[in-house]
Amino acid sequence: MFFDRRALYIVLAIFVVFSLVSLLSNEGALLTLLLSIPGVLIAITFHEYAHAFAADRLGDDTPRRQGRLSLNPFSHLDPIGSLMLIFAGFGWGKPVEINPRNFNRTMTMEKAQALVSFAGPLMNFILTIVFTIIYCAMYKFAYGFIHTQIGNIIYIMVQLAAQINLGLGIFNLIPLPPLDGSKILGIFLPYNAKVWFENNMNMFYLVFLLLWITGLAGAIISPIISLVDSGITSLVAMMFGI
Repeated sequence: MFFDRRALYIVLAIFVVFSLVSLLSNEGALLTLLLSIPGVLIAITFHEYAHAFAADRLGDDTPRRQGRLSLNPFSHLDPIGSLMLIFAGFGWGKPVEINPRNFNRTMTMEKAQALVSFAGPLMNFILTIVFTIIYCAMYKFAYGFIHTQIGNIIYIMVQLAAQINLGLGIFNLIPLPPLDGSKILGIFLPYNAKVWFENNMNMFYLVFLLLWITGLAGAIISPIISLVDSGITSLVAMMFGI
């Protein structure tokens, strides 16, 4: 192969190590990291479960047979992807394996694959809204509680869970393999472009790696995450009259 995915994991592992060393010298950042762990577990678990659920409903029992139709976090965690989600705010879980030939014929195989791919980010967006509603409700109806020590911890954890789910959802919509967006993109490409995309898949893996090394991935999606986060928060806050 022109590009070995193991190289991606090596580079990202180095990134995580350097980030951890930096965090250990910053107590506030380290505390935030620890409080983000529940959000990471929820985001990855529900993201991958949504993939498995969508595939199962479309007729492919592969995820069910492999134990992926579960809300057990240990069924879905990818070590490097989970650490990236903690340290960088965007990452991934262990990919759900599917067999498109098992899909029922209510839609084309290509559309079914795209639907399964979109199910994960969609779940994260739903969870982002849910957690945003929770922390806005806490601010509106339990303002005194969130100024207690335990209340403040819970409040921060809920906020982080909303941000992490949003980051995971948006990150996975980038149209580069191995992310979900690359499979969703396929249904919109004309035939010749689709063939070219599939024949040059290894090149796009390399592009993905370079985006990470140069920091362009974060530079591209961080403003999008901030904009969407601000929009969702403003809308929910208006609902509560905050």
